[in-house]
Amino acid sequence: MTTLIATSVVRGSHQGESHGGVFLVDLAKQQVSQKISWDTTDIDWQGRGWDRGLRGIAFYDNIVYIVASDELFAYDQNFTLLSSYKNPYLKHCHEICIHQDSLFITSTGFDCIVAFDLYKRQFHWGLHIESNGYEFQARAFDPQKSGPMQLNKLHLNNVFCNENGMYISGLHSGGLLHFNGREINMSVTLPAGTHNARPYKNGVLFNDTGSDLVRFVSPDEENDRTFKVPAYDKETLAGQKVDTSGIARASFARGLCVLDEGIIAAGSSPSTIAIHDINQGITGAHIQLTNDVRHAIHGLEVWPY
Repeated sequence: MTTLIATSVVRGSHQGESHGGVFLVDLAKQQVSQKISWDTTDIDWQGRGWDRGLRGIAFYDNIVYIVASDELFAYDQNFTLLSSYKNPYLKHCHEICIHQDSLFITSTGFDCIVAFDLYKRQFHWGLHIESNGYEFQARAFDPQKSGPMQLNKLHLNNVFCNENGMYISGLHSGGLLHFNGREINMSVTLPAGTHNARPYKNGVLFNDTGSDLVRFVSPDEENDRTFKVPAYDKETLAGQKVDTSGIARASFARGLCVLDEGIIAAGSSPSTIAIHDINQGITGAHIQLTNDVRHAIHGLEVWPY
């Protein structure tokens, strides 16, 4: 069995409270250990999750990289902070991805991807994405010099890279975008509100957050799979009266990773991780970290160490 690393965001939290953390989840033992509690005082309190919580996770050269809203953190395997990195074009960041010695960050506030050179340990490239309906333009920029305005039109929340290029998606992108190094186009349309979209096998794997589902969609409809996000009775949930913003809700699907061929883990709120089998179309075990509805899984990866 596998150990997972998960980050969480506390939606609707108040000043002075924890805004999320980092957890190791041992699936075999059904045990959870919290490694970091995120309780900084320098928080932007404008609606949604904004600056609260820790987000995407990636690994490189025995270092654990975790991004917050506007800062990239580097930890060792014991979660001792090694260093952190800021850039003016990081704002409301979400998921991250490593490819060919660069770490790519979705900077949601600037509608862009910002790249961090893992060897030189500096930000060295950016890609700003604009849209006009279903027509998209991608413009490269140098994040050390000048870049786009902070508009957050597409609410980009995920980036995934492989040998075929870079795949980008967001709440308002209309689907999964593909950047081949020269131009950007719509690869496949997806429902509004999608999180964690990525190519998988011959299709697309994603959290259909607006429908409380995890979905795998392929050209061969017989292979399509839909999994319901774990649901809870309202009477069993804590934190409902504490959240005066109305932001937090149960079954908010976010966080997704592949464990093995056809086996995936998906996150939701209150912080829950469910295991789904795409091959057989069934949901296996799930583990609940808390019953506080404000706590939502954000980043989710297999722990490699």
